[in-house]
Amino acid sequence: MNVKTDQFMATVVQNDDSTTIAFQGEINGQADSGMTAAYDEAVSLDPAGIVLDFNQVDYINSTGIALIVGLLAKARLVNIPLTAVGLTEHYREIFTITRLSDFIEIQ
Repeated sequence: MNVKTDQFMATVVQNDDSTTIAFQGEINGQADSGMTAAYDEAVSLDPAGIVLDFNQVDYINSTGIALIVGLLAKARLVNIPLTAVGLTEHYREIFTITRLSDFIEIQ
């Protein structure tokens, strides 16, 4: 499944034991509905975990961080662990400062 807006796209791919949501473009307020739709699709596949792939993300603003926190909250309610891959050093630092790295495994 692909969810696309002007500056954002999310692709959901089912793997053997997890589901990957590959983000592309900018994660900001305009990405809200796309991120939610992709997350809902990923959860419907009943994965053991969800991988958030940031390899193709150009920019994340504070609203984007809040959207990621929202996904984390939803995942925690249904006991699905989240893993983040492809974060730049800058965004790894932001995940650490905001303590997202305490709840999302970073690879």
